[in-house]
Order: sequence, then C-alpha cells, then structure tokens
Amino acid sequence: MTAIRLTAKNVATAATFTALYAVLGFVPFSPIIGIPGKAITAAAMIAPILGILLGPYVGTLSALMGGVLGLFLGSLSPPSVYAGAATALCSGTIYGGKRLIAVVLYVFLFLALAFYPSIGPAWLFPTYTWFQIVGLTILISPAQVSAVNSFESENTSRLFFAFSMTSLVSTVAGQIAGTLVFETYQLPEATYLGTWIGTAFWYPVERTIIALGSALIGTALFKALKPSFSPILFHLTRSEKHP
Repeated sequence: MTAIRLTAKNVATAATFTALYAVLGFVPFSPIIGIPGKAITAAAMIAPILGILLGPYVGTLSALMGGVLGLFLGSLSPPSVYAGAATALCSGTIYGGKRLIAVVLYVFLFLALAFYPSIGPAWLFPTYTWFQIVGLTILISPAQVSAVNSFESENTSRLFFAFSMTSLVSTVAGQIAGTLVFETYQLPEATYLGTWIGTAFWYPVERTIIALGSALIGTALFKALKPSFSPILFHLTRSEKHP
C-alpha cells in the first residue's frame, strides 16, 4: 500500500468537498418518510464520490463533517449524517480493494436494521428489505469486481459503469445506516410498519436515481482530477481488487 501524503492541494480539495456536501444539503431530493419536514438531499449524490476520490478515511471524515455542518445549518437530519458517512466508507473501501470490509459493514448494518427489536422490517414487513438484499448480492458478485477493475479504464462508458455499480451499492448501505438511526427514534410501531410498507418500492427508485446522478458527476470529476492529484485521491494501490 502506498503512503498517503496530505498535500495542501489535497487538503483544500477535501475541505471543498466538505463544504459542497453541506451546501447540497439545502437541495431537497426526496422526503424522509416518518420525519416530517426533512428530506433526502442532493448531498446523497456526492457521498459515494467522496469515498472514491478521497479514500475511505478522509472521504468518510469529509462526509461526516459536511453532514454535521449541514445538521447545524438545518439542512440535514441525523439519519442523513450517518447515511452519508456510511456511504463514503463503503465506496472508499470498495474502490480501495478492501471489498471484504465493505461486505462486513454492509451485512452488519443490514442485520441491525432488519432485526431491530420489535420494529425492524424483518418482524413487521420483510418485503421492505428486498432491494437491500439486491445491493448485497451485487457487492459480493463478479459484477462488483468488474466495476472496480473498470476504474482503471480511460473509457468513459466503463468509468460510468464503475461509478454506477459502486455508487448503487454504497448508497444502499447509506440508506440502511440512515434508516437504522431512524429506528432509534422509538416511534409507535404503527409508524414503522407504515414506513416499511410505504417505502418498500420507493426507496429502490430513489437509490437508483441517486446512484446514476453520482455516476454522472463522479465520472466527470474522476477524469478531470486523476491526472493532477497524488495519493489522497486514488489513494491505494489496488493490486488486490477483491478479497
């Protein structure tokens, strides 16, 4: 593994993404069912990019700091803060060739959400978890390996594929994390049942749109920034593409 050097340019880039993440928190994308007045925002499209461009550690920190800033500014909710950090961590570990870490993180979050005592969807409405299972299937499949390998390509279509697959898995992991935080609110059981039923076929559409938006932005940024940035961006030697 190569050493990570924090140059002034790289630190400035990380700070810029942190600020951008907080600002995009003011752009609503989809309402959060069960939390009136709060919405999933355009910041969700940036979270997977942070992990890929800045690495799992700096990327997660950038998403977390941007999320906390957005929380204080009133643009983000607590579930969104954790969702962004989990998304960046997942995409960063996938891109960095540490897919096993991403799998462990994903499975842990999924089981904690699904089997949360009495109100988890596994007890109330198991169908809710179908797309989260799809995400895990993609993560452990050869398709994700192919996507990671495609980050090495100069071909725009292959890069878009790489970002689409990685962003989709990561943003679903973030959705799981954010929903897990929502479960800790300890609202009436009927509220959670209604949420699982009402969003079981909406959040997959929402996450797919987020992933495609992230892929469009990420592909352009990746091609523009890769030639001029050192280790913190594109931070790991990825000779081992998968565990």
